[in-house]
Amino acid sequence: MGAIENILQDLGVGYKVLFVIFVTIIGFIVSKLLRFFMSRLLKRSAKKLNVDPTNYNFLKNAVSFLIFIIVVIISFYSIPELKSIGVSLLASAGILAAIIGFASQQAFSNIISGIFIVIFKPFRVGDYIRIGELNFGSVEDITLRHTVIKNPENRRVIIPNSVISSETILNSTISDPRICTFLEVGISYFSSIDLATRIMQDEAMSHPNFIDNRSEDEKKGNQSPITVRVIQLGESSVVLRAYIWAENSGNAFTMKCDLFKSIKERFEREGIEIPFPHHTVYLRQNK
Repeated sequence: MGAIENILQDLGVGYKVLFVIFVTIIGFIVSKLLRFFMSRLLKRSAKKLNVDPTNYNFLKNAVSFLIFIIVVIISFYSIPELKSIGVSLLASAGILAAIIGFASQQAFSNIISGIFIVIFKPFRVGDYIRIGELNFGSVEDITLRHTVIKNPENRRVIIPNSVISSETILNSTISDPRICTFLEVGISYFSSIDLATRIMQDEAMSHPNFIDNRSEDEKKGNQSPITVRVIQLGESSVVLRAYIWAENSGNAFTMKCDLFKSIKERFEREGIEIPFPHHTVYLRQNK
């Protein structure tokens, strides 16, 4: 580095500026090349080696940040004028550290939370998750600061990692993507529960998204693939709940919507009444 400094002093300020630009361009190119080769490695080996892509995405962002820091250090160290500025900044490091610490407290919290996400893996890229009560969708990326979620409306929800760490996470695909969805329908007290149960089972088993999740013992015992239970005797209806399995949460949602339509139509054809509230109004006339 001493030789570089002597050369730069002889050449003048213009070449020093060119050197900074040159170092910045080299850093940018190195960052892009590393991200490119890491992406190729991920695509080739993820399926064969069962590699978690979350680690690679997080590492790519960390590498870019590290290269940026190296470029800044080289620029300050190689140019005397910048070095003197750096010394002056270090001289007031106490005040600067206090300001930076206060201003970047949330940023460091996000970074630490992102590291914990990668280490403990409450979710990974590609998982379908729900964070809190409002945000849900597929995880697209995990960066140093935030996590990107693609929701069913094809919008991207960007959530700071520190916020995620303090929320309850519902992960639908972390170990087993299969979903048991609940389908609840109310029938009148005058309708046949057995007939309504058979209709719900028939319609569910005929849907293309339905999967048979019975164990071998349950199959040998001729247990129905669809369990339907009476879960409530309400004021005006008997509530039946069907437990229906699908391959994943997306298929389960589509199947549930389709079944509400087909079950209602089947109930109408076979005389099963779906009740709705009735009110009797008495008009009193004062004599």
